[in-house]
Amino acid sequence: MERFFAETLGEKRFRAHQIMKWIHHRYVTDFNDMTDLGKALRAKLEAHAEVRVPQVQFEKPSTDGTHKWLLAMDGKNAIETVFIPDKGRGTLCVSSQVGCALNCQFCSTATQGFNRNLSTAEIIGQVWVAARHLGNIPHKQRKLTNVVMMGMGEPLMNFDNVVRAMSIMRDDLGYGLANKRVTLSTAGVVPMIDKLGEVSDVSLAVSLHAPTDALRTELVPLNKKYPIAQLMESCVRYAERKRGASVTFEYTLMKDVNDQPQHARDLVRLMRDFDNRLQMKDAAKVNLIPFNPFPGTRFARPDDAAIRRFQKLLNESGRIAPVRRTRGDDIDAACGQLKGQVADRTRRQAEHLKRLDAQGGSGADAAA
Repeated sequence: MERFFAETLGEKRFRAHQIMKWIHHRYVTDFNDMTDLGKALRAKLEAHAEVRVPQVQFEKPSTDGTHKWLLAMDGKNAIETVFIPDKGRGTLCVSSQVGCALNCQFCSTATQGFNRNLSTAEIIGQVWVAARHLGNIPHKQRKLTNVVMMGMGEPLMNFDNVVRAMSIMRDDLGYGLANKRVTLSTAGVVPMIDKLGEVSDVSLAVSLHAPTDALRTELVPLNKKYPIAQLMESCVRYAERKRGASVTFEYTLMKDVNDQPQHARDLVRLMRDFDNRLQMKDAAKVNLIPFNPFPGTRFARPDDAAIRRFQKLLNESGRIAPVRRTRGDDIDAACGQLKGQVADRTRRQAEHLKRLDAQGGSGADAAA
């Protein structure tokens, strides 16, 4: 933006800082309302630029305070963004792609297939929409305290745009979030985890979901290309670049699939080895996520006793393993439930709807 002002408009570079504040601190999109800019500059901006924000197609609050937006990205596609309030914090779950190119078996987004990557503007635009709705004022009245790249898509498969958007989230002229309050969640694209460690300084979360290769390959097909040993090595390298920081491993509990005592013991060994490699207690953190159902899935949520049993085995080994409270499931905004509207370039959406019809389900319900 500094180059745009200097080279295109023939203005001082600091004008870019003023515009950033107007857009991201005050949520102003009309150049005529930017009162500390001269009339001549405002006229130049009207002629050469626009501030285009995502169009809200639909928004819905949950009974627990969670809020979901369906945002139009173009004529055929829309993505979902979710705000989750909690004690002392407000977390925004941001999407990075329209759909998802991966095919994780327990994720609703995967059933809609994939269309394209989101641009940097489309990613940061989600933060803008939520922050404006919340009345968030960076550096003063913070309603939005955390951002997690855990929405639709695999962030590391849209690397450059995601990194640029996360930089705006953390910049003082953007949303001023601390590095540790921006988290990127990945299914395990190993080379890009290494690249992320070189160019960014955000928190890392890994969608693990299974402690052995055989089971993880079934649940997360990407594991066939980057098995657990390679994934854990890349996580060690990432953590070594940020001494004292931990890596979070997300584990979605599915009934009779990965919720048995042996799975817990295998997971403990994996996490303990990670700690030992870094010579740091609790270098590996575990988030347990009870499965959130969606139409047509073959998976089910374990009962509360099974969830507590799994957690207890981890706790008894000295591992802190909080169970993530399900939020927004009444509006299909819980973890793994985001769908949006995807003009699918794969056959995955059609195949899912065909399965639903065979089961007597409603294709219309699945696409809603």
